[in-house]
Amino acid sequence: MRRRTLLSGLAAAPFLPAAPAVAQGTAATTLRYMPQADVTSIDPMSTTSYGVRNHGHMCWDTLYGPDETFVIRPQLAAGHAVEDDGLRWVFTLRDGIRFHDNEPIRAADCVASIQRWWARDTMGQTLRDRTDEIRALDDRRFEIRLKQKFGPMLEALGKPSSYPCFIFPERFATVDPARPFTEVVGSGPYRWVAAERLSGARAVYRKFEGYVPNPNPPSLLGGAKLAHFERMEWNWIPDAGTVAAALQAGEIDMYEQIAPDLRSVLQRHRDIVVDRIDAGGTVAHLRFNQLHAPFDNPAVRRALLHSISQADFMTAIMGTDRRQWADQIGAFPTSSVLANDEGIGVLTAPRSTDRARAALREAGYANTPVTVLHPTDVTNNNTLTTLLTDTMKRSGLNAESATSDWATVLQRRANQNPPAQGGWNAVIVLFGGVDLANPGVHPLLRANGRAAWFGWPTSPQLEALREEWLAAPDLDAQKPIARRIQAALWQDTPYIPLGQYYTDAAYRRGLVGIQKGMTLPLNLRRG
Repeated sequence: MRRRTLLSGLAAAPFLPAAPAVAQGTAATTLRYMPQADVTSIDPMSTTSYGVRNHGHMCWDTLYGPDETFVIRPQLAAGHAVEDDGLRWVFTLRDGIRFHDNEPIRAADCVASIQRWWARDTMGQTLRDRTDEIRALDDRRFEIRLKQKFGPMLEALGKPSSYPCFIFPERFATVDPARPFTEVVGSGPYRWVAAERLSGARAVYRKFEGYVPNPNPPSLLGGAKLAHFERMEWNWIPDAGTVAAALQAGEIDMYEQIAPDLRSVLQRHRDIVVDRIDAGGTVAHLRFNQLHAPFDNPAVRRALLHSISQADFMTAIMGTDRRQWADQIGAFPTSSVLANDEGIGVLTAPRSTDRARAALREAGYANTPVTVLHPTDVTNNNTLTTLLTDTMKRSGLNAESATSDWATVLQRRANQNPPAQGGWNAVIVLFGGVDLANPGVHPLLRANGRAAWFGWPTSPQLEALREEWLAAPDLDAQKPIARRIQAALWQDTPYIPLGQYYTDAAYRRGLVGIQKGMTLPLNLRRG
C-alpha cells in the first residue's frame, strides 16, 4: 500500500540520500542512476552479482566485448593473430591506453588479469585447462599457447557477464580472487570515488580524463565506451515505489530494472520512457547446496520437481500477463538457440505436493532443517524466496528462511560450511539470458565440485557432456548434445529453473545513447 501512496502524491522532501554540497548542482554533468542492486563489493571477481558486474564495466575494460548484435569486437585489444593451426594466439594492445593511476596498460597486466579471471570463471577454467603457456612478449603483445584447440577464445575473453575478464594492474591481478581487493585502479571510462561511497545507499563515479576510448563507434561493449557525464551517482533505494516517485519527480534520471506493477504507471508519464533494453530476459533458479544434507542426496533434490510450478513463481513477480514471462524453461533460456523440450514433462505434469512428500520419504529424508537464504531488500528475490520457502514446507521439507539484506546473502552464499556454521542449503539465483546461452558460459551447469559456482555440484555426466559440446564442430552437432545435457539436468538436478521473465528500464525523456543488449549507463548523454 505504501507504494501506491507514494505514487499518488510525491512527498515534498527529497527521496535520495543527501550528496555532499560539492556534488549538488548542474544536471547537465551528472547522471543519477538507480541500479538493480547495490554495489556490495568493488572487486568484480568476488561475486556474480549484476550490481557489481555493472560497476566493473564502469571502472574497467576487457580485451574484447560484444556489440549490440553480440558479435565479439576488440575493446582494449587492437587485434590478434592465430598461428600453429589454432594453438598459438598472439594479442596486441591498443596504443596509449592507461590505468587510472596514469600507468600504461601492459601485456603483463593482461596476462595476470587473465590468470585471475580463469581461476573463477567457468569458461576461463576451460581455457586454463587447455593452455600450455601464457606470457608477455613485450609491453603491447602477449601470447597464449594451447595444448588443445579452443574455438571460443574471443567469446571467453569478451564475456560481458559472470565473470567478465576485466584488465587490472598486475599488482591487483595477482591478488587471490577469493580475497577481494579494497582499492580501485581501473582501466575504464569512470573512476571510483571511494570517499563518497555510502554503503547500502550510494556509489559515485567520476570521468577519467586520461581514458582513450576504442576508436570504433559506440556499440554496447564492442565499441567506444564514452563518458559524457562528468559525474555518475548510483542511488540504491530498496523500495520500488520510492524509486518510481523519484523518477517522476526528476530526482533520478534512470531506473535500471522497474518493478513489474509500476510499468503502467511510468508508461503514462509524459517525461518518462519505458524501454526493454535487454531482450534476453532473466531466468530464476532454485540453487541447491550439494555439500550438505539434505541436498547432497539427488533424490531429495528431484523430489521438488513434483511440486515446483514455474507459472506460480513467474506470476508472483510479474502478474498474469504472459507477454512478460515464460514457463516450460529447461536448461537454456528462450533466447538461446539450444533451448529445447527434452524431459520438460517433469515440470509440466500436474503439480503435487503429495507426490513430493512421497518422493522425500522414499529418498530417506529425515526432517533435516533446510536453510533458505532470503534477501528482503531486492524485490523479486524477496517475493520468489517467500514462495519457495512455502512450497518447500508444503512439499514436506523442514524449511526456514534466513532473512537478511542482499549484501549479507552474497557473503553467506560463498560460505561452504554447514548451515549451522554460517552456510546454507538453498537460494534463489537470477541470471540474464547472456549468461545461460550455452554450456560453455552457463555457470549453473558447471559441476566440477568445489571449483563450481556456489552450490558446488559434482556431476561427471554433466562435465563430460560439456566437454563434448565444446568439441562439437557446429550448431547442428551441438543441439543434440544440449538435449542430453537437459536430460542430465533432470537426473542430477544441480538446480531447478523457475521460469523466465522480462524486465524494462525507465529513464527521463531526452536521455540518449542507450545501447541495446545490457542495461549499462555508458555512452549516455542528454539530447
